[in-house]
Order: sequence, then C-alpha cells, then structure tokens
Amino acid sequence: MRFATWESDGRVRAGVVGDAGLHPLPGGTTVLELVRAGLPAALQAGADALDGPAVPRDERIRLLAPLAPPTLRDCVAFEEHVEGVRKSIDGVGGIPPEWYEAPAFYFTNPYAVVGPYDDVPVPPGSRRFDFELEVAAVLGRDGASLTAEQARECIFGYTVMNDWSARDLQAREMKVNLGPAKGKDSATTLGPWLVTADELDGRRDDDGFLALEMRVAVNGVEVGQDLLSNMGWPFEELIAYASRGTLVRAGDAIGSGTCGNGGCLAELWGRRGELDPPPLRPGDVVEMTVEGIGTLRNRVVPGRDLPPVRAARPRPRARKRQA
Repeated sequence: MRFATWESDGRVRAGVVGDAGLHPLPGGTTVLELVRAGLPAALQAGADALDGPAVPRDERIRLLAPLAPPTLRDCVAFEEHVEGVRKSIDGVGGIPPEWYEAPAFYFTNPYAVVGPYDDVPVPPGSRRFDFELEVAAVLGRDGASLTAEQARECIFGYTVMNDWSARDLQAREMKVNLGPAKGKDSATTLGPWLVTADELDGRRDDDGFLALEMRVAVNGVEVGQDLLSNMGWPFEELIAYASRGTLVRAGDAIGSGTCGNGGCLAELWGRRGELDPPPLRPGDVVEMTVEGIGTLRNRVVPGRDLPPVRAARPRPRARKRQA
C-alpha cells in the first residue's frame, strides 16, 4: 500500500494512492499518525479509504513529502560511494577501515524536508551543489537496543530520498571533525509516497537485501544506476545500530546513504579528478527513480543571496580580567 500527503485548495490531506487517484483518510489523519498506529492498523485504514471516493491527481494537487519525520538519520552504507566521495571531499583515496566496523550516520534537518516535485534552492554561498540518491526506511514502532530481527519487524515502509549536498561547504566544515552541518541541512526530498514494507519484502535477494534498481538523471541524461542490495548492511542492521543504547520511535526515518556508481556527482568528481559532470545549477532538473517505490523530480532554483559569514576574531590567551 502507498500512503501520500498532498495539498489542494490550501488544504493538506493524507491518504492512499489508488488507481483512481488519491483516497483521503478520514478525520484529518496524518501519515505520521497512521505510522504510529502500526502497520496492521494502517493497512486496515488504507483499505477502508480505498473503498471511498478518490481525488484525481491533476494540476490542482501538489504532492508533499509523505510524512514529517520527527528525526532523520542518514547512514553511509554503500562502499563504492565512500571511496569516491572521500577522494572528492578531502583528497584522500581508499576507504577508512573504521567504515567496515559499524554503520556510520549523522542526524540531518527534519525541518528541511521538501516534497517530491518541489523546487530546491541552491544553499547560500555554495558553488558545488549536488544530489544524493537514497532510500529511507520509516519506523512503525518504538524500540531500544533492538536486534536486527526486531528492527526488521519495526519497519513500516520505504520512500525515495534525495540528500541534497553543498559539497564546498561540507568539505570546509568537516575539517573541524564535527561532521556535515550547513553542507547538508538545506533540503532533503522524500517521496513520492511511503510504500509499506509488505509490498517490498518479496523483492529481497538470497542475502536478505532489497534488490531494487535505483537510477538518477540530470536534465534527462542518466548519471547513475545501482542496486539497493549493494548496501554494506541491510536496513534492519542500520536500525539496530541506531537504537543501540538509545531509543528510536515510530515515524523516525533512516536513510540508506547514497548508492554507488554515480549516485551523486561528488563520487564521480573523486574518481575522475575533475568536476565532470558539473555541479548543479539553477534550471537543472534532477530525477530519481527507485524500483517499486517511485520517482522524485526536483528543479534547482537560485538560492538567497546572503552576506558572507564573518570569520572568528583572533582571541588572546589572557587569564586575567581587564580592569
């Protein structure tokens, strides 16, 4: 089942995607509320909604991100991506041995989530704007210190994710060893809907990974293609690690990290030693498709023209207060 959120005539509604269009959920129920009710209850609510009237998908409908996740973790689970981007960002080739020891992730900005067809502004001051093709899993239960088996039962569904990245800002701030900040927090696209886990479980390979094809194109020219099953860890292990010694909650989203083989421009820049293809510019259209889930299509637009950031002032090391 596919759950969506949309805006029409100034009103935001949530519902189920059907052949006839979008079937609203009753009583103003949100997708996040549905997720927190659990997958069995959500499937029943969705089935009931499909028996009701549908809203046609036309120009009056603006699809939004399927839900507003309270937290949004982004992992880095594709070995090929790490190898290329590391060379592009810090000039060092290879993969750090620490990557193999445990899944790495960071928290990104849940307030910057945008819809599957929204325009995306270039972050202020960036000249190396990039996309990142990912899939995000959305949790349907609370849990702490989960096993991988328990985590798999917690997954409500999946959505396509584009982790937009200002590579020049990211390269500077990661030298401070605190991870990405303004290089990553301007926009994250989720959508076009949230596909329930039961729809995709039959697409697992012999190792238990979801074998879904992932593709990304810029202005109609394909840049990258990979399989989701090339992750170093399956989603249940990413979630189990995220819950290790702490709490994860229903509605939280956990990104796979960017796929390899051109899942972002920076990977190709690192491998080729030049900005080929070039960074994203206003007017570029980025289209991402993940088999079994759907397609995102976002146009890059100019960002705000803000003054430069002021540098820190030199600080003396005086230990006494001036009179």
